[in-house]
Amino acid sequence: MKEVKLVPFTYKNEKQIAVKFGYDDSIRIHLKKLLDIKWSNSNKTFYIKYSSENKIKVYKHLRAINCLIDYSELKTVLPNITKTQSFKLPKLNEHQTTDLQRFKKWLQQKRLSENTVNTYVEVTSFFIRYAALKNTLNYSKRLIESFNYDFIVQLNKSISYQNQCINGIKKFLDYKGVEVEALELERPRKEKKLPVVLNIEELKQIFDQTHNIKHKTLLSLIYSAGLRIGEAINLKVKDIDSKRMLIHIRGAKGKKDRYTLLSEMFLDLLRIYYKQYKPKVYLFEGQGGEQYSSSSAQSVLKSAVSKAGLKKQVTLHTLRHSFATHLLENGTDIRYIQELLGHSSPKTTMIYTHVSETSIRKIKNPFDNL
Repeated sequence: MKEVKLVPFTYKNEKQIAVKFGYDDSIRIHLKKLLDIKWSNSNKTFYIKYSSENKIKVYKHLRAINCLIDYSELKTVLPNITKTQSFKLPKLNEHQTTDLQRFKKWLQQKRLSENTVNTYVEVTSFFIRYAALKNTLNYSKRLIESFNYDFIVQLNKSISYQNQCINGIKKFLDYKGVEVEALELERPRKEKKLPVVLNIEELKQIFDQTHNIKHKTLLSLIYSAGLRIGEAINLKVKDIDSKRMLIHIRGAKGKKDRYTLLSEMFLDLLRIYYKQYKPKVYLFEGQGGEQYSSSSAQSVLKSAVSKAGLKKQVTLHTLRHSFATHLLENGTDIRYIQELLGHSSPKTTMIYTHVSETSIRKIKNPFDNL
C-alpha cells in the first residue's frame, strides 16, 4: 500500500493540511482531481485548507486508490478508519507482502473492478496480520469468525463492509486452495432501505443552483440518463449518439454494455457545454484533460443541495433513483426501466414500486370509508 502523511502547517497566514508522500505519479494525478487541492512550489507539497470537512475529504479520496494514510499529526479521529491499532497488528513480513501482491494479480486476472480488487487486498492484509497476531496459519472458520467479531462487529462496521470482508477472505482462501464451501461462511443480510427520491421541483432547485455549465451538464446527465457516477465520468464523446438519441454505456457494472436515453433538452445543454469546453476524449475532463473525479462531482451536488435548502440526504445516486421512479410514475413498463438502468434482475428494479407516488396514491385508505 502506498503511504501518505497528512500534516498541519501554516501557509499564506492560514492553517493548511499538507499531503506528504514519496514520488508517485498515480497519487499526484489522483490528488489533482480533488476539488480545492493546491500545489505549493515553495513547500513542494499539495495542500488544502485545514477543516474537519477537508480532513475527511482528503482521507476518503486517497483511500479510493488504496493508500495507507498517517493522519496522527492532525490529532483527530476520522470516520470509517479501521482501528487496527487497537489490536496492535504486526506488520506484513516479506513473504506475506509478496503473497499479497500475487493475490492481487490473481484477482485482476479474474477481471474484477479496480475498487473491488483494492478492497479485497486491503481486507486480506488485515486478516493475514490478524492471523499472525493469533500465531496461526490455519485459516479456519473459527479464526474468521473471531476476526469478524474483533474487526467488524466490535468496531460497529456496516453490514455492507462486513460482506465485503467475507467476500475478500473467501477469494483469498480460494486463491490459497482452501475448500471455501466446507467452511460454510455466511454473509449477514443487508438492511432493506428504500431509496431517497427527489420530486421534480426539488430537482429544478438543484439545477437552478448549479451555475457552472460543466457542473450543471454533469448533474443533468446523471438524472436524465439514470447513470451511476462511474458510468457518467467514464463516458467518452463518441458514446453520445445524437442521431438515434441514445447514450452508449460501455463496460458498466457486471461488465455489461447497454444503451440509455438521450434527452432532447439535455442535448441542447450538452451542445452549449461542448462548445465552451471542447472535451477531447472523455465527455467530462478535469485539469490537463484527465478524467473528471467522482469526489468533485459529489462536492458540486452537495453545494447545490445546500444552496437549495433541501433537507433530504441527497447523493449522486439519488439522481439515478429519481430518474427510475419518475419513469415508473409516468407509466413506463418496469422491464424497460430495468434495461435502461442496467439491472441484471427485475427484483432490483422492483424497489422503485415502493417509492412511487402514483402506486401509493392508487391505494384506497380504509379510514376514508368511515
